[in-house]
Amino acid sequence: MNPLSHIDPDDPYPDSDGQPMADNTEQYQWLVKIKENLEILFADDPDVFVAGDLLWYPVPDRRETGPIAPDVFVVFGRPKGRRGSYRQWEEDDIAPQVVFEILSPSNSAKEMADKLAFYDRYGVEEYYVYDPDRNSLGIWIRQGGEPSRPDTRDTRPALAPQSHIHGWTSPRLQVGFTLTPETLLLHDPNGQPFLTSVELAQRAEKASVRAEQEAMRAEQEAARADAEHTRAERLADRLRALGIDPD
Repeated sequence: MNPLSHIDPDDPYPDSDGQPMADNTEQYQWLVKIKENLEILFADDPDVFVAGDLLWYPVPDRRETGPIAPDVFVVFGRPKGRRGSYRQWEEDDIAPQVVFEILSPSNSAKEMADKLAFYDRYGVEEYYVYDPDRNSLGIWIRQGGEPSRPDTRDTRPALAPQSHIHGWTSPRLQVGFTLTPETLLLHDPNGQPFLTSVELAQRAEKASVRAEQEAMRAEQEAARADAEHTRAERLADRLRALGIDPD
């Protein structure tokens, strides 16, 4: 985590922690893939906000906690739009409900434990951690009876690790997770897989080519039908000329 421990009174909520978005290309590809496919999934819902590597300030008191920048997070109940950071007290005090983290070699066990504690403390409902190097998936869901903030009267149930994740479906997102021996697969509620930007572009190009081919076939069929109609009319005219009623 990058708590931004120094507080500048002229800029108490900076929009950057000075850290790179990702440590390597694979982590970046996963981050973008998940974020962009979630954007596509909720494109028609104006009240679902999806962000990647955006600083989240849960409380205005920087002495209580600094911000954190989840790799990807989703907020239901907040409008889409540009934000330099997610300042929760300016967002109807709605915390991100779903958070994704993609591990990189630089993530220490302590850092990930601190992140889990942060997300637990400040109200995340679903927390997903994928390690591409080990091809391992961790899932935490807010359930059970333990208070998430034992130092307060907050009695929200704590984030609990899930042991049965084969064929998991996110309660909030309705996104499916399948961990194969090689990689993690995600798919939308209709079973469509999450694709990279290149794969999405290729799919769109193929769809465009198919649409053009179908349009061309429709034109050819229309032309053949028109030719058949013309031949039929000519034959009818010849029969009439011979005194034969074609009807």
